[in-house]
Amino acid sequence: MRAVRVALIVAAGCAIVAVAHNRRVAAASQSPQPASPQPRAVLDKYCVTCHNTRLKTAGLAFDALDLTETSEHAEVLEKIVRKIRTGAMPPVGRPRPDKPLAERVASSLEADLDRAAVEHPNPGRPTLHRLNRVEYRNAIRDLLALEIDPASLLPADSAAYGFDNNADALSLSPVLTERYVGAAAKISQMALGHVRGSPSPETFLVPTDRNQGSRFSEELPWGSRGGLAIQYDFPADGEYLFQIRLNESGADGGIMGITAEPQQLDVALNRTRVWTTTVGGPEMAKERGDDRTKKILDALQFRVPVAAGSHLVQVYFVQRTSASLEDLFDPYLRRDPYRAGNGEPGISNVTISGPNASTAAATHDSPSRRRLFVCQPASPADEACARKIIAALARRAYRRPVIDADLRIPMARYNEASKKGGPLAFDSGLELALRSILVSPNFLFRFEGQPESAAPNTPYRITDPELASRLSFFLWSSIPDDSLLAAAAKNTLHNPAVLEQQVKRMLADPRSEALVSDFAGQWLHIRNVSAFRPSPELLFHFDDNLREAFARETSMFVESIIRENRSVLDLLDADYTFLNERLARHYGIPGVYGERFRRVSLPADSVRRGLLGQGSILTDASRANRTSPVIRGKWILENIFGTPPPAPPANVPELKDERNPARVLPMREQMAQHRANPVCASCHAQMDELGFALENFDAIGEWRDADSAGTRIDATAKLPDGTTFKGPTELRTVLLSHSDDFLTTLTEKLLTYALGRGLEAFDAPAIRQIKREASRSHYSFASIVQGIVTSTPFQMRMAQERAN
Repeated sequence: MRAVRVALIVAAGCAIVAVAHNRRVAAASQSPQPASPQPRAVLDKYCVTCHNTRLKTAGLAFDALDLTETSEHAEVLEKIVRKIRTGAMPPVGRPRPDKPLAERVASSLEADLDRAAVEHPNPGRPTLHRLNRVEYRNAIRDLLALEIDPASLLPADSAAYGFDNNADALSLSPVLTERYVGAAAKISQMALGHVRGSPSPETFLVPTDRNQGSRFSEELPWGSRGGLAIQYDFPADGEYLFQIRLNESGADGGIMGITAEPQQLDVALNRTRVWTTTVGGPEMAKERGDDRTKKILDALQFRVPVAAGSHLVQVYFVQRTSASLEDLFDPYLRRDPYRAGNGEPGISNVTISGPNASTAAATHDSPSRRRLFVCQPASPADEACARKIIAALARRAYRRPVIDADLRIPMARYNEASKKGGPLAFDSGLELALRSILVSPNFLFRFEGQPESAAPNTPYRITDPELASRLSFFLWSSIPDDSLLAAAAKNTLHNPAVLEQQVKRMLADPRSEALVSDFAGQWLHIRNVSAFRPSPELLFHFDDNLREAFARETSMFVESIIRENRSVLDLLDADYTFLNERLARHYGIPGVYGERFRRVSLPADSVRRGLLGQGSILTDASRANRTSPVIRGKWILENIFGTPPPAPPANVPELKDERNPARVLPMREQMAQHRANPVCASCHAQMDELGFALENFDAIGEWRDADSAGTRIDATAKLPDGTTFKGPTELRTVLLSHSDDFLTTLTEKLLTYALGRGLEAFDAPAIRQIKREASRSHYSFASIVQGIVTSTPFQMRMAQERAN
């Protein structure tokens, strides 16, 4: 393995010089033509007063800026366009061109920049791209039909530019190299169903603030309450031990909720019950202290044979039909997170362990083995079959056609183990060959070559296999499938018609859910929902059920935009959302019952239309114990206008937290004190006003007419340009009037995610071209994706100087 570790680290250093060439130019010829008056006259009149060679405000001197050298000054010119488009400059209080004039100047500069991009395409610098933890998990799933928990095998990845697939942040350390070696060993054993020793038990926790008084999830059966559902990958045929623990009392350590009333506890595999027991009852209620706890713990473990593969494990109590005390308390306002309304027991965690080597089957049929064995060996030493299996595996793992050199190490590992003989010689050899593939740099890194003929600093088109890899990691966060690899092997994937058809197919595939979990999960911070911990003193009715509902609503909402190919502008003002009873009750929307999420129509004046009406966004942009107009306004500036404010000056104090609700000042008054500092006022003038319009939503997104001190909420707002509005409904109207800013921001975010790098000024013409093409389809999600995958930065690379 030492050679493997060295190879990984050397590859990380050497492959940074590998790159790509030649790309499409025609599209940008549609760029708008410049209009009079000339930008120079406008800059001299409105901008040079501050941005000149003497003052150099913000480091810019427009009087020395040669506007005819567009390519040379692209970065500065793109900044000017962005400031004009968003109305950020000239600053409020200074003379400004009227909107039509500003629009013409911005369009003229953009036309010059777009023409320069056609004449001198710049797809950006090449980067060596390591698979991140999510991509690694998905690649193993699609390569081996095996579900793994990457968090137990690999450390978390760093993020840059908002995403954890950014190549610059995905470094390779000696420690990570060791983890890859260990992960490959474990995964290769799991894939072939080999069990050595006693596998480590895995414990699944039920959040302590989950309401276990009713059915929690659609993955749990009707008539159940509490518990959890786990999609668990059993590595081999064999006998597994299940251990269940119930919530315990903090006072004496005893089991909570044990009464003379019996409670039925069931465990099911793939929705078929495999075990049941009774918790509580007259006899158990008579027991006290440690004796009762020990008897319960002993009773809540069992063994059951399970076939290898992924199975749905359901652990739950059967809901009692008795109405004895269940309706005494409103479960949505309950303070005790452990209990249902009548103090029933709840599940704390479930542990699964096994199988031991002694109980595991020597060989078996499993999804992983079916995926691996493209042929069946005629004997334990069938090298021809082994080579066929290894070649097919390497082709999919390396995402390209393989050559003899690619098979040399895996075949050597196979022969090394298989020559030891025995009935499992073939499997043992295959396990070592698989392990060598999983630690190969060709699997762990996304290599892209540079043609010998490519001159340094010239763009060139990437190959079709490289394009297939870019496509699959963009849309699926995983490796290409056979259809994509076949099109690449025929060298037809770059054909616009073939590429368009492949994108449509991939977006319709369930694996495109990665765009929700990975792209939207990071852009909209859906991933952060699991960490929400609002102050229990002030927001005591927040629980895990609501936390899960927040994440589910936003995920299903974004997924509907993708699956139905809706306009991305619907993200701001869709006339529907997805709710279950818990979330509908939180939002004050009647007529929704049960735990099942369903599409719910929203009227035109609903405050819940679009992302800014959803609890996940509103809670993420709040403090633990109060709202924050600053954070909410900053969220809008970053994610809709695309103009994030600068970092605050050092030593700016936070708002003082007042524990007594009666003494809390209205948020507007608190922010007025905060803005008294002139250094803060310029940014907060816009940021705070945007946030004030959302003040009717409390820190967990619940509607309110008054704050905690009883003061009526004032949701009026006024932007620096004089625009006035009130509340979330009028705020939506304002945001829709800036829809072009939102389209730019969304396209930038999606392109950043697709490329795995931060954007530069030379990427702006591509973004404008993507928007122009998408406008023909009213900015449908698929049209933006199609624009990205046909763009210069996605299909090309810039040649680098070769190392001697």
